[in-house]
Amino acid sequence: MKNALMKHFTPTKIVKELDKYIIGQDKAKRAVAIALRNRWRRQQVPGELQEEIMPNNIILIGPTGVGKTEIARRLSKLANAPFIKVEASKFTEVGYVGRDVESMIRELINIAVNDVRTEMTKNVQEKAASNAREKLVDILYPAPPVAPNETEEETKKRTERYNRIRKKMQKLLDEGELDNREVEVTQERPRASHIEIFSQTGLENIDLQLGDMMAGILPMRNGQKKKKMKVAEAIKHLTDAESHRLINKDTVTAEAKRRVENDGIIFIDEIDKIAARNDSHVGADVSRSGVQRDLLPIIEGSNVPTKYGIIDTAHILFIAAGAFTVAKPSDLIPEMQGRFPIREELSSLTKYDFEKILVHPKNSLTKQYTALFKSENVDLVFRTDAISEIAFFAALANEKMEDIGARRLHTVMNALLDNYLFDMPDKKIIRVVITKNAVEKKLNKIIKDEDLSKYIL
Repeated sequence: MKNALMKHFTPTKIVKELDKYIIGQDKAKRAVAIALRNRWRRQQVPGELQEEIMPNNIILIGPTGVGKTEIARRLSKLANAPFIKVEASKFTEVGYVGRDVESMIRELINIAVNDVRTEMTKNVQEKAASNAREKLVDILYPAPPVAPNETEEETKKRTERYNRIRKKMQKLLDEGELDNREVEVTQERPRASHIEIFSQTGLENIDLQLGDMMAGILPMRNGQKKKKMKVAEAIKHLTDAESHRLINKDTVTAEAKRRVENDGIIFIDEIDKIAARNDSHVGADVSRSGVQRDLLPIIEGSNVPTKYGIIDTAHILFIAAGAFTVAKPSDLIPEMQGRFPIREELSSLTKYDFEKILVHPKNSLTKQYTALFKSENVDLVFRTDAISEIAFFAALANEKMEDIGARRLHTVMNALLDNYLFDMPDKKIIRVVITKNAVEKKLNKIIKDEDLSKYIL
């Protein structure tokens, strides 16, 4: 998280940004906004007290499709923070076959390293392009060899001639006149011998330092080889190579670790699936409690070994989510409940919420489909009464079948526009106007026929 950026993001502004993508759920947005701002506040606290201030982890409770994941995802984008979504039900207790809980930290640092490397590549792109251009000119017109017993006057003439032709070559290169010429480029990036371990028992961290260890034992493949390519391709290849050379690997790793430890956000979905019900203490419920106990030290704060070094998880923000239709938050083990002090319940979406979701967000479905139709040179227009009718049918489908929240709008819209999406491009289709009658005619039969709606919606 960039302090300069977050300094201006007050909780009120954070909520306003979230409002651009998420309709309703004001309490949940307020809670995550405060949690995000508190991270910036902690970093302004001087001395040892800064390390003592822990994040207030959050549990979001609500049915599927009401915005739990979207809130966390948009929050991480807003803060420019490393983010990963994991499903609690995919983890297994230590000693069982499956994913171990520490894998989410390893994945998070991998994401952060890629993000930092991408940012730093953009920062050095101009210099890398300039260096690549010089190298390519050297390949196209190498410096002539020095003749034996060359006089000072001859050296001066040779240098002037070389510089003059080199400038002409640079001009031709910039104008694209040499793009189709073939050149021979040396690929110089060294590659260490690589050993990969495939395991489902959490032993993948064996390879943390294995690459470095084996590099000293197994022979090194320097990968130096010459490859012929067109000038346009060569300039791109050389620019990438120069970018890689200009970026310091240790700087990338250090910045990625800092971001993960101070700004990282982990979204744990389906946490209700690992809540053991009080009336059962055998079988699967025992395993669920085991996963909770494995998660606990990471959420409380512990050191997790990764191939980029030790990651301290004490200040990573954890946002958990679950429907809690069978289990309750109180079914989580007491220690886990204590590490998630903030609980917010998200409400089911109504017809009026669907109307807003279809129109107001920056990435609303109506805007998405309008853009898709535009790619086929077709104007798509939704009448106001048609939006209301679509929302009505989506809410009705959720009532008659499973409540899948805003995801129902995707199925309804696809059923509504299916014929147009199949027929385009068609010279006869220039402008499509969606009216209330068109929506009713298309969807009424599907919604009323329960057997049909189960398959289509």
